[in-house]
Amino acid sequence: MEASSSSSGAALPPPPPSIPTSSNQGVWADASPLLAAACRDLQDGELVHGENFSLFAAMSALEIMDPKMDSGIERSGYNSIEEAIEDGVAPIPLSLDRTLDVQRSIDVMDHLFSCEATWHKGHTLAQTVFTCIYLMRMERTSSHAILNSFCRILRSTCNAAISVVSTARTHEEEDLFIMSFGLPLRDEADDKCLSILNSVEETISRQLRACKAQAMSKKKTLEDLESLQDNPDLEEDYCRALLCRLRFRKHFYHVVMCMRKPNGRGLELGRKHVASCLNELNLMVKSREFLKSQSNITLQDDENCTTASGCRPVGFDVSLNSRLLSPAPPRAVKVLSWSSAIRYFEKLLNDLDVICALSLDPVLENVLHFIVQFQKSVPDLVPRAFLQTLLVQDGKLYGQNLFSDVISRALSLPDIIGDKEFQMNEFVVQLGQLVINLLKILCTNTAWQRRKLGKSLQDWSTISIQLELALKREFGETRNVLHHENMCMRVSKQLLIWTQEHAYWIASRFLTLGFELDLYSPGEYCMVYWYMYVVFTKLIEKMQLRVLASSETSRRKGKKKKDHSKDSARDTTFSSSCLLLQCYVLLSEGLSMMLAVLRNESRSFQLPSIFNTEQERFMQHFDLLQKARVPEHISYYSFKESSSRAGITDLVKYNFFKEIQKIIPSLRGSFASEPEKLAELRRIEQVAEHNRIALNIVSQVGPGDPSLRVSFEFTHHPHFAVAVVKRS
Repeated sequence: MEASSSSSGAALPPPPPSIPTSSNQGVWADASPLLAAACRDLQDGELVHGENFSLFAAMSALEIMDPKMDSGIERSGYNSIEEAIEDGVAPIPLSLDRTLDVQRSIDVMDHLFSCEATWHKGHTLAQTVFTCIYLMRMERTSSHAILNSFCRILRSTCNAAISVVSTARTHEEEDLFIMSFGLPLRDEADDKCLSILNSVEETISRQLRACKAQAMSKKKTLEDLESLQDNPDLEEDYCRALLCRLRFRKHFYHVVMCMRKPNGRGLELGRKHVASCLNELNLMVKSREFLKSQSNITLQDDENCTTASGCRPVGFDVSLNSRLLSPAPPRAVKVLSWSSAIRYFEKLLNDLDVICALSLDPVLENVLHFIVQFQKSVPDLVPRAFLQTLLVQDGKLYGQNLFSDVISRALSLPDIIGDKEFQMNEFVVQLGQLVINLLKILCTNTAWQRRKLGKSLQDWSTISIQLELALKREFGETRNVLHHENMCMRVSKQLLIWTQEHAYWIASRFLTLGFELDLYSPGEYCMVYWYMYVVFTKLIEKMQLRVLASSETSRRKGKKKKDHSKDSARDTTFSSSCLLLQCYVLLSEGLSMMLAVLRNESRSFQLPSIFNTEQERFMQHFDLLQKARVPEHISYYSFKESSSRAGITDLVKYNFFKEIQKIIPSLRGSFASEPEKLAELRRIEQVAEHNRIALNIVSQVGPGDPSLRVSFEFTHHPHFAVAVVKRS
């Protein structure tokens, strides 16, 4: 390659008209001396380039010698797996010393365990699990029963996990997870992976029982059993260390298989295997001290070691796949430490246990509540994928309930469950698909979820408008429940109310997720809480209309006393839910007014207008809600008019925080059997109490006092701030 330099005074040959191509006329030459000379002369900001070098070429150029970008850079002396094997990187057996062979086998298992956790966290198979040469050439391990059985069941588990995530399509957020890069993910022998592992497990178990019997009888020899390694004093501990790792793999494989069974049939059994996995993890942690004592490493950094012993495993090469598989990213990734992998799998198994404990309740409100509560633990990709595949199977809830029947239950119209005309109704079909999409969206990560929820509001708003127009066209402007109205009119009205209610529920979820993602600055809290107040108010209104319509339907049917008792219990639940929402309304309105007062009277919490105005910020946060007209007739000017009138006198007069403290005691009895809601009540009560005290201080000192310093912290609730008042 020929080039010109802007700083070198030496005369260089004139550049060719274009970069040489791979043709017979092109002659390639070593440019290293030229580049070295240019590097010595170049100053900061200068560039050596050919005449044909353009901005487009700069954008598409490959930065050579960058380990993150240049896949051709030499980072390994091996150009093929066979070359690495010939050089002894992945020996079989792992050592001629049988004790060392067992030690190294455990190290390989532990490093693969760390690699699997790293893969689950969003890296690729090629850079994690399949950096193991034993997995790449499984046939070589056939003579090593322990390693062969472990690798086979690990590969089968990875393949099953890819299938679940691919089916759930949650991999759109972590698209590297399902990419296999042409790796050998399975072969015919993998179908027998469980029987192979069971055979190895039984052999080691017999050896462990023999060790225990020998210790009790104090015999010096073991008959009819071949020891794992050569040191009799270490036999029992090595047996235990191997068994807990093999059994963890077996039970985790069972967990994955059970949770893949249709209609939730494997959940109960899957939960038992989850408990077994957690027990084996505990035993793995206990084996760490013994394994450390057998290693020759004195100084060990537990947060960087990928094995329990602290030794570096044999049989791995992190750069081979980047050279052999063209789609594989060239950069190497940092594998999670063994301790971090243990913590990851503990959380994963606890999340899967929560899913397995799901009661398969067909009531949509309960399903939505479960998903929201589940997401509070911030589950990773794999458990969220399992949850989604459980909820939506073959277009049905849990693979059992048609979504048209789910909607009819939500409308409290059991008479139309299974009704073909209702199932085929155009609006019901569309709403069923919207509910499916909603469940799938709620199973994604928080950032992806919020973005998708905002976009889905447009669909809910559109079908709501279509329903309202159809209702007016068929039955006129009548909006109240009439005694003489037919079933079709009644269903249409309740369907409209139900659709609007869920649109506002989605909007409330969209707004609160903004706090979890830290999308709002303190200067924007006023408008956010104002919008939340409006949305929560509309949500209560629609919920009460639905309950009223449901009660009217039940009354018209003249139900028996037993049915009336069920209805009254349901109405009590709904009234409790409305009261809880009322607490959210009061908190949002109180915080919005407090912030507005501080803005108006002390000029604090005002948005800087260097780059964008307050109105532009308003549209940036609520544009998706505005486009969906949720709620209707609400704009920035509505917020501006409302906040500009806020004064400390009105804020003290309508003490919203004190009103919340009056509602809380009545809700405790209603939620006595629901610990999650009781915990939420405690959080709300703490926010209300702290803000009530802060409001009293502000009113006594005066919001315009220059010595007053007010800040807001989320110390008690993730969505509702607490005012902290100080004086300078």
